[in-house]
Amino acid sequence: MHELQRRLSAAGFLAPGSAEDANFCARTHAALLSFQDSYGLRVTGECDDQSWSALIEASWSLGERLLFLRSPNIRGDDVAELQTALNRLGFDCGRVDGIFGPKVVTAISDFQINIGVDGNGICTPELVDALQRMGLQSGDGPGVAVVREAAELSDSISRDSARIVIGFFSGAAGLAHSLTRRARESHPLTTTVDTDASSQAQAANRFLADVYVGFEIADDAGCTIYFYEVPTFISAGGRNLALRIAAALRDRAPELSVRTQGLRHPVLRETRMPAVLCSMAPSELVSLKTSAISAAVNDAIDAWKTDPSIEI
Repeated sequence: MHELQRRLSAAGFLAPGSAEDANFCARTHAALLSFQDSYGLRVTGECDDQSWSALIEASWSLGERLLFLRSPNIRGDDVAELQTALNRLGFDCGRVDGIFGPKVVTAISDFQINIGVDGNGICTPELVDALQRMGLQSGDGPGVAVVREAAELSDSISRDSARIVIGFFSGAAGLAHSLTRRARESHPLTTTVDTDASSQAQAANRFLADVYVGFEIADDAGCTIYFYEVPTFISAGGRNLALRIAAALRDRAPELSVRTQGLRHPVLRETRMPAVLCSMAPSELVSLKTSAISAAVNDAIDAWKTDPSIEI
């Protein structure tokens, strides 16, 4: 408990000394809720693995450590801050996910060459200083990554070449397999994965998927279609697919209460293609409506693929 309170304080969500030592007091609970909401996590007030990992990553500020490519990749808020700064200057890092991968190395190298230094792809304190100086001229918009993703989505993928990954978590196998059977009729390159979130994301990336759709059974009263969103980045493709799925579910299964929401979930964060996670509830009604739900999601994928850049 001391460590949780310390990290919440370090992240700026809990005033030092304001919480009751070693107790999950009301102030600690409120601070955790605020942290989860701010970081695009499920707002549960419980410190689960995702919240704890996010708290650890939140402890890093840009310039406090060297950032370089390694395996496993370095993760942290400092990486996300670096990606945001580079994207705003026009050096494409891809989505802002806080993961120091090959695209970040390329963007850093391009920036270094642009300012006349060795393009080694390593983020040093000197590079951070240069970024901050140049960043004074860049404004506070979403940056090149968001613009580029939206532009790339305007190029429709042919029906036959679409590569679709359908993932599922505990309790959602029926939904995933029903959708897989439907999707394969028009998209033969459709596959199913059912491991943990990070492993599903890695499998989708290796498959070079054009889209990822995941299912889980939730304890909530209604259904939420999640897409990847953090304060400085939103996946346009994921958001547009989520909106289409929600609309199709309301049409085919009006008994369900459906909404969309941005979320920093591992499977959405780590996939390299537009991705959604369909959190379905209540379980009894979802079980009865499996066929209608899979038909709705399949219709939404087809409609999205016709023009994935258009919001509805």
